[in-house]
Amino acid sequence: MKSYRKELWFNAPSRVAFINITHEVEACLRESGVREGFVLVNAMHITASVFINDDESGLHHDYREWLERLAPHEPIRNYRHNDTGEDNADAHMKRQVMGREVVVAITDGHLDFGPWEQIFYGEFDGRRNKRVLVKIIGE
Repeated sequence: MKSYRKELWFNAPSRVAFINITHEVEACLRESGVREGFVLVNAMHITASVFINDDESGLHHDYREWLERLAPHEPIRNYRHNDTGEDNADAHMKRQVMGREVVVAITDGHLDFGPWEQIFYGEFDGRRNKRVLVKIIGE
């Protein structure tokens, strides 16, 4: 069995961003040489997310609006976490909703997606370097 590990780094210029990382994960898959197995992709920061969905700008807009209604950034005084001097309590909650990781099957050397599925890095407290782990296991 083969095992492959790589960290992808991102620095979103805005507080909230959705970045399609499918091509980067596919490049990792090619590097790994795995033809049958699984890939785990997870955010290594507690204010970021990895999720699978459609790469459609209207949907991404809707996500931003929906998440902001669920956990508005301001007023920051509404969150006990921000009493520590942080201003990112909302980002923690948005990450919780969007999820930490995805697992995708690898079949015949390809990510085994359904129609329209893509892998995204979701950033909720951007403007600094953050990591995503890609772990591939298989034959």
